[in-house]
Amino acid sequence: MIRLRLDLAYDGSGFSGWAEQPGRRTVQGVLQEALARVLRLPPEQAVLTVAGRTDAGVHASGQVAHLDVPEEVWGAEGERVLRRLAGVLPPDVRVRSAAPAPEGFDARFSALHRRYVYRVSDAPWGVDPLRRHDVLWHRRPLDADRMNLAAAELAGEHDFAAYCRRREGATTVRELLRLEWVREGDHLLAGTVQADAFCHNMVRALVGALLAVGDGRRDTGWPARVLAAGERDSAVHVVGPHGLCLEEVAYPDGGLLAARARATRRVRTLGGDAAPPA
Repeated sequence: MIRLRLDLAYDGSGFSGWAEQPGRRTVQGVLQEALARVLRLPPEQAVLTVAGRTDAGVHASGQVAHLDVPEEVWGAEGERVLRRLAGVLPPDVRVRSAAPAPEGFDARFSALHRRYVYRVSDAPWGVDPLRRHDVLWHRRPLDADRMNLAAAELAGEHDFAAYCRRREGATTVRELLRLEWVREGDHLLAGTVQADAFCHNMVRALVGALLAVGDGRRDTGWPARVLAAGERDSAVHVVGPHGLCLEEVAYPDGGLLAARARATRRVRTLGGDAAPPA
């Protein structure tokens, strides 16, 4: 068997998220069906492991996944895979590259960080019709400087329980590496959110809190106070998914991939790591 790394892009508008679900159109389901067909694999062998399981409506331009296949399958189809996949995949999902991965590579656990970008328009007339599927309209003018002041207090390693939907047995401790806003145009703001990993709804909740600061409804210290409280605050609005795009997943050099995967599998607590439960 060899492990393939796949680099992916998709428009999330027509998908019920990444993860395969019975009776729903998902990115994973569509890709696995196409891979099974192109590589002539039984469906149970065309199973993808992904770097980040995006929610319904969330886009990706830099998603990464891996797939384990028999060596002879890749030997027979390798050079033709991209063109053949382009011929069978729907137009809202593309495999941009596919190649054998270095030893120790795991699309999920070897990742150093994921970088998302959330785009918002504060134009009084709304969103450019050509960007309506990937830009949120915010009805009030936004002050990016206020948003960045508030964002600076959220950086670092914290328990982000106040900004996450809790899942049984899962930690909400994350290291937020970057959270900043820039204007990409007169009325278009882009918020970059980068962390080692994210818990469910974390990015969209952080964006919602910062929008409330940017339009003056909340002071710049409010998001940090919500974080410190450690509980979900009904005043934090989780913004819609369509403004969010996964743009990058970064990995260490080849020799460090396996070590990174082992470290990531450990359950993290503030101030240190603890071995995961058996």
